[in-house]
Order: sequence, then structure tokens, then C-alpha cells
Amino acid sequence: MPPDTRERLLHAAIGLFARKGYASTSVADILDAAGVNAGSLYHFFPGKQDVLLAVLETYRQGIDPMLLQPAWDGVADPIERVFALLGHYREYLRRTECTYGCPIGSIALELHEPDPPVRALLAANFDGWISAIEGCFIEAGDRLPASVDRRALAIFALTTMEGGVMLSRTDRTLDAFDAAVRMLRDYVDRLQASGSSRGTPVTLSPPGP
Repeated sequence: MPPDTRERLLHAAIGLFARKGYASTSVADILDAAGVNAGSLYHFFPGKQDVLLAVLETYRQGIDPMLLQPAWDGVADPIERVFALLGHYREYLRRTECTYGCPIGSIALELHEPDPPVRALLAANFDGWISAIEGCFIEAGDRLPASVDRRALAIFALTTMEGGVMLSRTDRTLDAFDAAVRMLRDYVDRLQASGSSRGTPVTLSPPGP
């Protein structure tokens, strides 16, 4: 079996799951896109869910080299890295005329009752993203109030991205994504402005005119 056959199958599945969704992609679709026969697929993957697990593991391993490093290239400030990453998603949306969907978010929404191994890898992907952003907020140090839960703020950033992508895909404009990121930016700016008042609770409110 050629050593690149598994990679061809995996890359074909990644593209198909992103474009068509997991449920709408058949094994025949994957075989056709990869240009291999059924025996080659079953040599590596007992079934379609095993392909999905490999796809999710590929995404998990690629968070740093394929997502974070390109977005953060040349960005030294930890808080600006957060917004550089969100800008990376905005560029995906712009280039695809707002048809891009976060692959992990799309699969998580599509599979209402994923089997435990699938759910575990979805969670691991989200956790990797959240931990990276949490690290940025931790690195920001006393620029943020000590009372701010850095992990919760990272979760807020993730939900901002996922919700903005979903609405922009629906509307086919960048407006919702930009509005969501603008609100997050406003909140983080307010946190930084109050960073010297450590221990003082900070509440989220809409930006002024």
C-alpha cells in the first residue's frame, strides 16, 4: 500500500466534510475524491466514523502549526494575538464570500449525539483553542484585572468567533462577524482600562456611542 494513500484519503475527507458535512459525505465520495478503491480505505479505516476520528485528530494536532502560527506570525502582543487569530477567521470568510465554516464547530453542530470518541476529540479541539487564547490572556499579566477569569474570557472569545462565523455564513456578509469581534474588543479594552483596579469586578455592557 503506497505510504501516501492514507494521507490522500484523509485530505479528501477533510475537504468533503468541510464542504458537504459529515452526514452528507459517503464513503464512495471519499474514495472518488482520493482516487483510491474501497480496499485501500478499509485497510486504514474500518468505517466512516474512523475517518472522522482521524480528521478530528489531524485538526487537533494542527492547531499550532496550521492555525496559530500563521495567524500570530509577527504579532508579539498577547492580546493582539487574540484579535489576529479572529482576523484570520475573518479572512477565511472574506475569501470564501462568507461560505467558510469553522470545521470543528460545523461538525459539533451537525452531530447532535456524537459517539463518545467523537465527542472527546471535538472537546479536545475546542480545549486546544481555548487554552491557546487563555495563554494569551495570562501572558497579558496585570494589563487585565486579577479578578478576571482568563479561561472564561478565552471561552468568550471562542463563542464570539463561532457565533460570528455562523451568522455571517447565514447572512453572506461580514457584518455579524465584525460586530461580534468589535464587542469583544470593546470589552477587552475596558478590562485593560481597569487593569490597575485589581480585584474589582468588571461587568460587560454595550459600548457607548
